[in-house]
Amino acid sequence: MRVVPYLAALVLLGGAQCTSRRDAKGVEQVWVPAGSFLMGSDDATIRELKAQGPPAWVAKALDSERPQHGVRLKEGYWIDKHEVTNASFREFVDAGGYTTSNYWSEAGRAWLAGRQGAPLPSPCPGERPDHPRRCVTWYEAEAYARWRDGRLPTEAEWEYAARGPKSLRYPWGERFDPARCNVVGATGPTPVGSFPEGASWVGALDMAGNAMEWVSDWLAVDAYREGVEDDPKGPATGSVKVEKGGWWGSNPFVARSAYRHYEDPPTYGDAHIGFRIVSGGGADHRGD
Repeated sequence: MRVVPYLAALVLLGGAQCTSRRDAKGVEQVWVPAGSFLMGSDDATIRELKAQGPPAWVAKALDSERPQHGVRLKEGYWIDKHEVTNASFREFVDAGGYTTSNYWSEAGRAWLAGRQGAPLPSPCPGERPDHPRRCVTWYEAEAYARWRDGRLPTEAEWEYAARGPKSLRYPWGERFDPARCNVVGATGPTPVGSFPEGASWVGALDMAGNAMEWVSDWLAVDAYREGVEDDPKGPATGSVKVEKGGWWGSNPFVARSAYRHYEDPPTYGDAHIGFRIVSGGGADHRGD
């Protein structure tokens, strides 16, 4: 991967050095250095959260965040600073994204074949160019990523970019702050990057709101019990994909970086789910 031609700047953010660039498609990305963190939530945190009376569907998901365990990402990687926008996704569509088979995995091509005659991408409410692209399936997000010469982040990569070596509860710290994210009381998405004070330690934005985000991992509720320390990628197969991050109109429980939303198969898409892309790093390009 050629990195140097796209390097843009070095800035300081919250005491951390943040390297940014624009990739070959002109999308801004931030660098996540190799490192370690505690993934998931410990027992005390789970008890605390359950005592606050979360919705039943949140309470059900909380146990999948444990045991909290050490994870090491052995290589650094680039991650999109913002969620993929409608404007960027339109470039993919206009470049033949839905008709170029090389962008699609075998399972993605099978899904695409079943959609013949249906509008693609699916219409989505409020499709402003600077809003996150939503209403796309995991397969569509995967194809877009390949068009970008990237991939969807692993759950570990996403969570590390959000919470960092200190394993913060939210991208900005330990306490929920509604002024730092498009979550509580929101009636729709906002332009990406509208909440700069909610930036993560590497400068990634909207990781606790606006749109929930697809990651590459298949769900296994007990996956953390396997204790994979180095570059975990999740199960090789499954029926449901993990989603990370809060979304507009949701609540502080799901805006936590450790939260795992896990009810949607890769064929599903709605107005709450978006995605972002990573380039480089130690994960493979596993799709199916």
